Amino acid sequence: MSAAMNRLALGSAQFGLDYGIANVRGQVPPEAVAAILEDARSHGMDTIDTAIAYGDAERRLGEAGIGGWKMVTKLPSIPADCRNVGEWITASVEQSLLRLGIPSLHGLLLHNPMQLLETEGEKISEAMAGLKRDGLVEKTGISIYDPTELDALLPRFPVDLVQAPFNILDRRLTRSGWMASLHEQGVELHVRSIFLQGLLLMDSAGRARRFGRWQSLWSRYEKWLEHSGYTPLEACLGHALSFPEIHRIVVGTDSLSQLQEILLAAKSPAPAAPEDIFSSDLDLLNPAQWAAS
Repeated sequence: MSAAMNRLALGSAQFGLDYGIANVRGQVPPEAVAAILEDARSHGMDTIDTAIAYGDAERRLGEAGIGGWKMVTKLPSIPADCRNVGEWITASVEQSLLRLGIPSLHGLLLHNPMQLLETEGEKISEAMAGLKRDGLVEKTGISIYDPTELDALLPRFPVDLVQAPFNILDRRLTRSGWMASLHEQGVELHVRSIFLQGLLLMDSAGRARRFGRWQSLWSRYEKWLEHSGYTPLEACLGHALSFPEIHRIVVGTDSLSQLQEILLAAKSPAPAAPEDIFSSDLDLLNPAQWAAS
């Protein structure tokens, strides 16, 4: 069993939603979810990433059976008309545990952590700390979209776990110094979007026309792949695995065969991606902005 496998976490967005720019199969059917979980576990994976906002992913995971897995889920944005933040957070977590069919979570993250800086921020933090004291949650933390969020949040709020985007093109975690800083502080780091929703796995013919504005970047990426002999899948996985500061790398899959391809590719030696293959353009790095780009 490869040590790399233990650092992979199973993303479950596709279990509850029709998710991802490269997803042509749609939402994963229940029987496939069970098969994916069984195969992932047999190869040493022990962590699943999910969220209340991922459609019915939590319920379907619970139906498939996830005893023994480390579960990380995320709270959605707290409603503006919420009268009691603590009660809302506690009820949301208890409902997640019921759907998942487990007694506690490994991690509870805020999907919109900047709410900590708003008027109810202290109450949010206190409620999450209370869930830890009660044994319902082992680690609390935040899911971020940009490391600049850490500049504002970490000096003020205790964080055990951070999830952030990271891939060959998106070097913000390393260039900002936050990857090293989180490691020094003993904060568990999970990264997502290592395939950039599948965009990094596509060839030039498969990418939508709107991504053509970054053609020089794609050319450097494709030339490196050609010279190195790595497949895009091997390159993306190897790049993330080459950073020991990363505890878990979230990989989504929409089929058992796709998971098996990922597991096989993770066994390849980690490549050293050239420094000139990166972008700072959020129109590319943030999928939420793709429609406007």
